[in-house]
Amino acid sequence: MATALIILAEGFEEIEALAPTDILRRGGVTVTLAGLTAARVTGAHGITVLADAVLNAGAAADALILPGGMPGSLALGNSPVVEELARRQIERGGIVAAICAAPVKTLGHWGLLARKRATCFPGCETEFPPDVAFATDDVVVDGKIITSRGPGTAMAFGFQILAALADSATADELRKNMACG
Repeated sequence: MATALIILAEGFEEIEALAPTDILRRGGVTVTLAGLTAARVTGAHGITVLADAVLNAGAAADALILPGGMPGSLALGNSPVVEELARRQIERGGIVAAICAAPVKTLGHWGLLARKRATCFPGCETEFPPDVAFATDDVVVDGKIITSRGPGTAMAFGFQILAALADSATADELRKNMACG
């Protein structure tokens, strides 16, 4: 069974964390929500979530998922533990996914999007390093890196991660069963 680790920092964008969590769990993926510094994490819109665990530097999963939101994206981007997890994930060929401001504030900030296509929240693209090929698609896949635009694309983001972890047929069937087209 595939696994996913979603890291929540204070000020995370709730939809961008919880919609993919729901989709992945419905698709048979074991998802761990990990609070960056504590198990109780409050999102950007005042919704408090009780994570499954507090982030452990030795955490590993088939997919590492970084929700956006402010100041959550900044906290993730400033975390040496999260950066190291992302670097290890890429080195071992695992999936790294980021949405909204997170592609810029984390992966772009750490140089992990060099010579890659990526997207982010509209307006944040000006902060991408010059070697990132910005795309306006709702979800962009470049190798094992998946990026997405923002809250309105959170479900498409979740389905794309599910397709990468399971297969397209599983993601398409779930999308249909959830009345998402």
